[in-house]
Amino acid sequence: RGGYNPGRSFANCAATTMGFSATSIIIGAAIIGMIWGLLQFLVIARIPIRSTSVDEGSSLVSGANDEATTQRLIEIYEAIYEGAESFLKAEYTVCAYFIVVFSAVIFVLVSWGTGWDFARGLFTAVSFVLGAGTSIVSGYLGMKVAVFSNVRTTVSAQKPGWTACFNVAFRAGAVMGFSLCGLGILMLYLTALAFRVHYPVAEDWIYLTESLTGYGLGGSSIAMFGRVGGGIYTKAADVGADLVGKVVHGIPEDDPRNPATIADNVGDNVGDVAGMGSDLFGSFAEATCAALVIGSSIGLTGGWDAMVFPIIVSAVGIAVCLVCSFLATHIFPVKTEAGVENALKLQLISTTVLMIPAVYGAAVGFLPPSFELNAAVGIDKTLTLSPWEAAVCVIMGAVGGLVIGLLTEYFTSHSYKPVREVANSCKTGAATNIIYGIALGYKSVIIPVIVLALVIYGSFTLCDMYGVALAAIGFLSNLATGLTIDVYGPVCDNAGGIAEMAELDPAVREKTDALDAAGNTTAAIGKGFAIGSAALVSLALFGAFVTRIRHSSDDTLFSNGVNMLEPLTFAFLIIGGMIPFAFAAMTMKSVGEAAMAMVVEVQRQFDEKPHLLDANPTERPDYDACIAISTKASLREMVPPGIMVMGTPLLTGIFFGVTAVSGLLVGSLIASVQLAISMSNSGGAWDNAKKYIEKASPDSELKGKGSDIHKAAVVGDTVGDPFKDTSGPALNIVMKLMAVLALVFADTFYAVNAGRGVFNLS
Repeated sequence: RGGYNPGRSFANCAATTMGFSATSIIIGAAIIGMIWGLLQFLVIARIPIRSTSVDEGSSLVSGANDEATTQRLIEIYEAIYEGAESFLKAEYTVCAYFIVVFSAVIFVLVSWGTGWDFARGLFTAVSFVLGAGTSIVSGYLGMKVAVFSNVRTTVSAQKPGWTACFNVAFRAGAVMGFSLCGLGILMLYLTALAFRVHYPVAEDWIYLTESLTGYGLGGSSIAMFGRVGGGIYTKAADVGADLVGKVVHGIPEDDPRNPATIADNVGDNVGDVAGMGSDLFGSFAEATCAALVIGSSIGLTGGWDAMVFPIIVSAVGIAVCLVCSFLATHIFPVKTEAGVENALKLQLISTTVLMIPAVYGAAVGFLPPSFELNAAVGIDKTLTLSPWEAAVCVIMGAVGGLVIGLLTEYFTSHSYKPVREVANSCKTGAATNIIYGIALGYKSVIIPVIVLALVIYGSFTLCDMYGVALAAIGFLSNLATGLTIDVYGPVCDNAGGIAEMAELDPAVREKTDALDAAGNTTAAIGKGFAIGSAALVSLALFGAFVTRIRHSSDDTLFSNGVNMLEPLTFAFLIIGGMIPFAFAAMTMKSVGEAAMAMVVEVQRQFDEKPHLLDANPTERPDYDACIAISTKASLREMVPPGIMVMGTPLLTGIFFGVTAVSGLLVGSLIASVQLAISMSNSGGAWDNAKKYIEKASPDSELKGKGSDIHKAAVVGDTVGDPFKDTSGPALNIVMKLMAVLALVFADTFYAVNAGRGVFNLS
């Protein structure tokens, strides 16, 4: 294995001559990512919020008064900004109290579990606070950029052609994608370097990596509140606005006469942008922490640079995504409606393809010709690995992510048969639409799960559990591009809402709808990536948990793996499988209750102000009342699901022991993956089936907007809203958060009756 390799010799020679070390690559890439995000923001900021005419003879603005329209655009922009700002401040205030309390819990329990090693307790608590803080900054930054950019996308859509408006929305996503990746990598690596001062010897790096796991826990905890709170907020407003506005009164989506329309647009920013940002940041942090814990023994033979190889992969990913972003904005600019979706798909495909040689180069440049790794299963079993094996694991993850993303597109885009079947089912009413949509979601689980199984088998065969962790890193290697595309969708959605509320010419709304339709599909692809990566991250964290228990127990526990046929393990396997369903039930009911309150409020305003529904209303809706309903409901309802997800593994470990926790984590992972994929894809299919019907002409089979077929589609889309934007995506966090929490408190669990729990069950 250690023979002459020209590729390795060249890479090592280049790395040595140019003086590159892991630290310079990682910190350099992080800073470049943040600077690139700032440059994209400055380009967007140069666009003034001003309604403009296309030329002297025509305008895309209804009416000739551009000044009045400009004023209206600014009013709407400020209303959305203030709503999003006030909600996030309220949400993050709750999160701040949680961080203070839970960091104290971590400090006490981890210190006690490690025999009152206060350094490890303190370092874990500090890394938890840093992870949570970075997640909050990521979410808040994403919201600010999205709100700042959506009105400028609307303004750019008034210009002829597609290039200007697409580039604004795409650059808005890039600000979030590159800034978050740069900040996340920088904070994690600087924390590791700071801890290295206390743990300078390679033999002690296991404690360094264990302390770093708090970073992943902090990121995922905030992601839980962001995803659930933001998801309840946005879907309460969306469902309420759709049911009363479109179904009962037949007014268009985002019509300014609808009192819930501002709350709906605020929700896109706090749920789809801030929530998704925190979610994917959490995945990155946890995947990296899991790989570092499992691969900490690599430091003994390969040194520091080899041990931090997982972070190097993420750093290389920033550079690859940056290069590929020019494909969308400069090399192949969007010039037609069809070019929008192609440009976004090209980003995903090109970054994945370019990551293959980049990852191989990083592996041969920073990993030694052969390195040793302690096996996850087996006493005194050491594996001798080579860089190409590590590279192949990362590449399998990257390619697997792309395959799952493209499969998700097939099941959620109205360009393909499955969604068109759902649209046709609306001819016989809402019931058949819902039946078809649920069946589509279940069917869409089959191939992604097989792909995940192949990636897990292949990566584990090559590099043991470390390979699975590297595959999870591979899934997230083009995270900057994934986030760019995810944020692009809500920005276009908001841009269309603003065009409708400002009563711009219908041609502007048609253009933003086309941008949004592509964004819907790519958002579904992004959710596929997020779910797939969450499954691998969760499995890698479980492997890290087993590794840590083996280390704590001096190989008396789990040395031959986890026996699923032990009564306690099997019992908690079943309980773990129940958790995602309980979580989905809690979050969906929360959306339902908040939506009911919203429906009542909107109908009350229509009853008390009957002139609101006039073509040119003389009365103004009370938008603030609807914003208040969404805010109160989401802040109140986000806490119980979070307590259940975080409390279950903690109480299980303390009272029933580590074998029970093992069953709980595996059961939760298996059920969450299936449920998350099916719910996300059902919701995406219902949404795009509705859009497909809306594109149809009144004399076609589907009858188009306003028909009974369209109303049936709207009902399906309304049911799908909490599926795809609240419960489905939040299930990613359920499986990751439970696993990372178990990992952080592994020593604590073992300290209670040698891992048998308070009840001392064998």
